[in-house]
Amino acid sequence: MVLRFLFLSVMCGALLYPTIAGAQDNYEIQVYPSETMAPKALLIELHSNFTVEGSTTVQFGMLPTQHQEHETIELTEGINEWSEVGFYIFTAEQSGHGVQWVGDHIRPRVRIPPRWRWPVGVSLSSEFGYARPAYSNPTWSWQIMPIVDQTVGRWYWSVNTTMVWNVHVVPAPAGSTPQEKQAYYKNVAPKGVTFGPAATVTYAPSKHFNIGVEYYSYYGQWGDFVSLHHQQQQVFPVVNLFISPKWEINFGAGWGATAGTDHLIVKCIIGRYFDWSHHRPGSSDSAP
Repeated sequence: MVLRFLFLSVMCGALLYPTIAGAQDNYEIQVYPSETMAPKALLIELHSNFTVEGSTTVQFGMLPTQHQEHETIELTEGINEWSEVGFYIFTAEQSGHGVQWVGDHIRPRVRIPPRWRWPVGVSLSSEFGYARPAYSNPTWSWQIMPIVDQTVGRWYWSVNTTMVWNVHVVPAPAGSTPQEKQAYYKNVAPKGVTFGPAATVTYAPSKHFNIGVEYYSYYGQWGDFVSLHHQQQQVFPVVNLFISPKWEINFGAGWGATAGTDHLIVKCIIGRYFDWSHHRPGSSDSAP
């Protein structure tokens, strides 16, 4: 009963009081499931994406994104049947700049235990870390992401209610007028909590693969959303391959629908499970 009360308190607090929240950038383009890694299991993923068409000039100290390649290593270790911890290493490569370390994040996550038999999966991810100002604004951020998902026959859906608290933003450029500062802290680097949900729907015609659509967005600061021009709206048709219980592969191409979004990105995620228990790789549902 104590465990159940703790879980419900944390989940309700995140859903009803989103004062600590997050947006997903283009280093880990992924809609997360509610399921956590099984105990004694490790998932190593390589997130690769290339911006075919993006920004072409330096904007507020950040390098242009066009023809920038991102390689992110994600390590996820299962703790018990209802929790895991992840760690990210972000890198970027671009002509004239070489391969650059961008930053690191750590991500603990808890879920509703499968033995509770809820009709939907529910988990809560908390991600904190740093990214260099040439690649990200804010530099320090704290993301809270409630996740809800469900499998219905061959269909699967997941919603990531992504919120970010911008712990440290790069100050407005020196010499900015009050009007320019106001626009900067609203449209470029809000000092408060921002909202950018993500979602996916997939259909599995075979046990070896599924096809689907992923959606990513950024609406700006809670209570003061930016205009459609400055919002980020991306849609990725994707394919997920399940060639082996030890491997996962996701690839797709994403189109941006607004001026504030990189217009064309291609991505691929390759994951390898290492499991020294008798559980099904990647799943805590089979934990005893």
